[in-house]
Amino acid sequence: MFSYTIKRVLSLVPVLLGLSLIVFFMIRAIPGDPAQIILGQLATKEAVADLTKQLGLDQPWYIQYFTYLGGLLTGDLGESIKTKTAISQEVWPYLAATIELSFCAIVIAIVIGVNAGIISAWYQNSWFDYIAMVLALIGVSMPIFWLGLMEQWVFAINLDWLPTSGREEVRNPVTSITNIYMVDTLLQGRMDQFWDVVKHLILPAFALATIPMAIIARITRSSMLEVMRSDFIRTARAKGLRMFWVVYKHSLKNAIIPVLTIIGLQTGLLLGGAILTETIFSWPGMGRYIYDAINARDYPVIQSGILIIAFIFVMINLVVDLLYAVIDPRIKYN
Repeated sequence: MFSYTIKRVLSLVPVLLGLSLIVFFMIRAIPGDPAQIILGQLATKEAVADLTKQLGLDQPWYIQYFTYLGGLLTGDLGESIKTKTAISQEVWPYLAATIELSFCAIVIAIVIGVNAGIISAWYQNSWFDYIAMVLALIGVSMPIFWLGLMEQWVFAINLDWLPTSGREEVRNPVTSITNIYMVDTLLQGRMDQFWDVVKHLILPAFALATIPMAIIARITRSSMLEVMRSDFIRTARAKGLRMFWVVYKHSLKNAIIPVLTIIGLQTGLLLGGAILTETIFSWPGMGRYIYDAINARDYPVIQSGILIIAFIFVMINLVVDLLYAVIDPRIKYN
């Protein structure tokens, strides 16, 4: 296991290097001059040229790339062109907001999706099975931006149950410790702020969870149907074991591998694909951070933001691969 883990970690290096190179060229293909955008349309050519030189954008591409790569190797993500602040200092609050939102979304998707898939498989061809699979199909097909707007219209505007946007109540701000507000409020013992943070999370988390929830439900159902046809499940039922133990102890344990794969992939996709949800609900996460950087042609922020998300994505998949051997002893990594 240890040697396999080391090999997998080392194999991530060329993946991240290749990704950094692709991103480097793609963002420079975006129309617009960063210096011109910063100084405005009325700036003189001399001022634009001076700023371009200060930013190092007049250097050949390979010098710019290796300068950035050298900084990465020393833990330096660079400096934002727009704010003149080190990216390593300003990125964590945005990343923490996205992690908090994505974590809540994937928990919702797992709890509802896995259980819906299990019940659908156990009661195959029942009314619950048909309704659950139709809803799963709708969930996969439904655009997040439309769902988010409908959530705001129904639960925030018409019913006035939940807030429409943001992470916290402006009149009762959270004192940041970790920048993960649910953790911060619990550490400070502020249950009033904790429930306020939860209320702000409900709508964007459910909007973001819709697609992974539907996918997890369908994969769980398919995997459970295959396992439930096995001889050992028929034996367990013949011995008179309660349905709960047959499903969750015997069936789910043997059906969890493909479900776990989907959960890992969807978790990584949530971190990188939350931009629509964050935009609709004014959530100050990585999606909004990178989106604003694209508008400002802030190359270092775009490169670092995408690389951070990619790193988290590949690490999640590494953890999922290692969990296979923990969950199923038949899997051995040599």
